[in-house]
Amino acid sequence: MKFSERLQQLPSVAHIASLRMLDGQSQPIATLENKPGQAGSLAVYHALAALYGGAIPPAGARLGLEWYAEHTADAQAHPGKHPNIDRLVAWAEGDASYHVEWTAHAG
Repeated sequence: MKFSERLQQLPSVAHIASLRMLDGQSQPIATLENKPGQAGSLAVYHALAALYGGAIPPAGARLGLEWYAEHTADAQAHPGKHPNIDRLVAWAEGDASYHVEWTAHAG
């Protein structure tokens, strides 16, 4: 399944302004905003966190790499081009889980 098709199956993130990923010491390590260029990754990370109880463990990272579909191969061929995928590659190879917090749009 292509990434664009996968996005159609994920829950809406229209109500979310941003996501923060936290390490094991509750320190922020990344933020995704609901804006062009990041909205697809925000949807992937949000859906993964929902599936795994608010965190993304290595198994969740591996699933996320499947969801990114054709973009995962491109990210592996061009490290640094897709930082949100690069992050999941690193998480999939480790043993830590990363907590995800989200902020709703104001209003």
